[in-house]
Amino acid sequence: MVVLVTGGARSGKSSFAEKYAAKRADSGIYIATAQALDEGMERRIDKHRNLRDGSGFRWETVEEPMELPGRLNRLADEATGEPAPLVLVDCLTLWLTNVLLEEENEEGERAEERALKRIEGLADALSRYPGQAILVTNEVGDGIVPEYPLGRLFRDLAGILNQRIAAISEEVFLVTAGIPLELKSLAYRWTD
Repeated sequence: MVVLVTGGARSGKSSFAEKYAAKRADSGIYIATAQALDEGMERRIDKHRNLRDGSGFRWETVEEPMELPGRLNRLADEATGEPAPLVLVDCLTLWLTNVLLEEENEEGERAEERALKRIEGLADALSRYPGQAILVTNEVGDGIVPEYPLGRLFRDLAGILNQRIAAISEEVFLVTAGIPLELKSLAYRWTD
C-alpha cells in the first residue's frame, strides 16, 4: 500500500505522516533523504530525529539521499518470507533536489530525461514494494514561476513526481495548517 502526503512548507505533513504510520504498525523504517550540507540543515535533522526518538514509536532511521528506488528494492528482497516493514520516506522533493543537483552539469533535456527515468524507477520500486510505504512530498507548484532554469525544471519535475506517485497511491493526503484532507476519495470520477 502506497500513501502520499503532500502540502506546503511547515504545513504539518511530516508530523501527520508519522502519526499515520503509528496507527498502521508497531515500528517502521524512516528513510530520510535530507543531507546535512550546512549547520542549519544539521540542526533541522537533529530536531526531527529527536522528535521521532521521543514519539514512542520505534523508528529505524536510514539516510538515503540518492538511491531511494534501490533501497526500497533491497528492503523488499530482505523481507522475503516475512512481512515487509512499513517505510516512511521524508521527503520526495528533497530526493528530487539531490537528483537534480547530481545532474546539474548535464544540459537541459538530458538532465530532465535522466531525472524522469529516476522518477519512473521510484514509481516502479513503490509499485512492487510488498509493505506499506508512506511518502512525504512538498506541493511546490502553487507559488511564483522560478526565475532560473534549474528552479523551473525542479518545479516541473516535482509536479510530475507528485502526480506519478499519487497515481499509484491508495490514499493521497493534502495537509494544510496541520489539517489533513484525503484527496483520492474526493477526486472527480470521469465517466464515458
